[in-house]
Amino acid sequence: MRIYFDPVDRACKSLIGAFARGKQLTLCVICEKGGEDNFSAESCALLLHRDGGEEEEFPMRRTQNGFSLTLEFHETGLYFYHFSLNELCLGCGRLRRGEIGATGEWQITVFEEDYHTPDWFKGGVMYQIFPDRFAKSGEVSEMKENKVLRRWGEQPYFLPNAFGQVLNNDFFGGNLNGIREKLDYLKGLGVTVLYLNPIFEAFSNHRYDTGDYLKIDSLLGTVGDFEELVKEADERGIKLILDGVFNHTGADSRYFNLYGRYPTVGAYQSPDSPYANWYHFHPFPDQYDCWWGIRTLPAVNEQSESYQDFILGENGVLKTWLRRGIGGWRLDVADELPDFFLKKLRRAVKEENPDALILGEVWEDASNKIAYGVRREYFQGEELDGVMNYPLKNAIISFLTTGGADALRSTVFMLIDNYPPEALHSLMNILGTHDTARILTVLGGNVCNSKEEMAVTCLSPQNRARARELLKMAAVLQFTLPGVPCIYYGDENGMEGYADPFCRACYDWKHCDLELNDFYRRLGELRGGELKDVFATGGYREIFADFSCIVYARTIEDRTAYIYVNRSDREYIVNCAGTFREFFSGECYSGKFLIKPRTFGVLSKC
Repeated sequence: MRIYFDPVDRACKSLIGAFARGKQLTLCVICEKGGEDNFSAESCALLLHRDGGEEEEFPMRRTQNGFSLTLEFHETGLYFYHFSLNELCLGCGRLRRGEIGATGEWQITVFEEDYHTPDWFKGGVMYQIFPDRFAKSGEVSEMKENKVLRRWGEQPYFLPNAFGQVLNNDFFGGNLNGIREKLDYLKGLGVTVLYLNPIFEAFSNHRYDTGDYLKIDSLLGTVGDFEELVKEADERGIKLILDGVFNHTGADSRYFNLYGRYPTVGAYQSPDSPYANWYHFHPFPDQYDCWWGIRTLPAVNEQSESYQDFILGENGVLKTWLRRGIGGWRLDVADELPDFFLKKLRRAVKEENPDALILGEVWEDASNKIAYGVRREYFQGEELDGVMNYPLKNAIISFLTTGGADALRSTVFMLIDNYPPEALHSLMNILGTHDTARILTVLGGNVCNSKEEMAVTCLSPQNRARARELLKMAAVLQFTLPGVPCIYYGDENGMEGYADPFCRACYDWKHCDLELNDFYRRLGELRGGELKDVFATGGYREIFADFSCIVYARTIEDRTAYIYVNRSDREYIVNCAGTFREFFSGECYSGKFLIKPRTFGVLSKC
């Protein structure tokens, strides 16, 4: 007898993905004659437990095709389940004898009934900018103490100084007006959302060591420059997302003031400082909690009511910048921010603008992540709208570099099964960021073992050409799978670079990869055209997959897009009912379609 259960198949699970509490869910285990399992299923039970709770057994009723059970879920949270057939356990697609652990169980995510994410974000295209390195307008007149001005295009500093420190104190002059002058270029790429790494006053070039949350860094411009950028971006249908670094500040800040550069009395300077309870000292002043032990990044105490009011209050940081027209926030190291703080943060943001976006930096499955021994609640309706989609990034790279589609398939099904649809369609689909090596470099395959090696290694013409073709395949997957694609600045121009700081080089505006750039423009047209709704919130269905080729459909109502990526040397013939046009070539096909070796495409009905 063949035993079948697939949580992303409506024949087995009436609600695909996470669902709101109060909904009824029907689960069906299908039993068919034949197959390798030599036994008869006489009875079946669902074994279900809420996260951290006791397991309950629910007998299932026999049906013509197997067994069925309908339940209603009244509490938000995570539930884990498997089935018991006679003496066998069915969990995550496998039959086994004996006990089954959490890793062999399926997951149900139940969220608040009113959980909704901004519709304007879904179906769009993001673009991430590291502000110092994207574009500059005018010249920098002077540099503050211990900061070094470099020529545009030079290699960023990467070697430690005499004290073994990498100060991140070299600047190239990228600024807000430079970004503003490139808005038409971004619009041409189909960009609808512009995500900026931190822009607030700070010592370093990455600015994750915030010095003043209410002040634009003077090297980037003024509040007036910022407001003009927001205004002109909005005129082009582009919303700005700012990077919120709320887990730690800079040691060189008006709040901590380690070096006494600010006129305020910082927490480091006196226990009587108004900022003293923002930090944990043990003992005062030289021993304090830091982010990952980095002394220039003292960790904040989110329990501090004073700190909460400063960030979340009516005149706090979040609402101040929302009132200046931004579309939302990306939260740095969201897993370092406790759940109570994220819940208050969501309430504050949505009070000011219900349509504002809240994205979190989370590197794993965000629906069930455990951080510091605590199960997180990002997607239960009270915290995040979406997260950076690192699982998909890793799966795409694995597929294209090893040829194995299994990791990609299982990751897509995991996201669909575990995430609320509102969050699934609000994922930030990345191929690279300021924290990772450039996607072209990764796909090129050269491995370096030291920063010194990274500084002098680039792809050979042959490897670069091959990596460019793989990058196109990666981008097709990134732009057509559930979520919102995010281009890391310069990827559309074929920029190379290993890990920080080499992935943060200056954009080379003098030497442009016009062919690759045009390809990204076409992808932007794809998402902004007649299939926009399909990619915004359309369902996903796998049509075919083997080791090196995958074909899937995205569907909403009566519109469907068929996407294929074939990284192998094999040909595949797809039978199709009707006439279809391939987006990139414009060619039409009827009856059947030939997938050629090492190709990709998007088809829709003519």
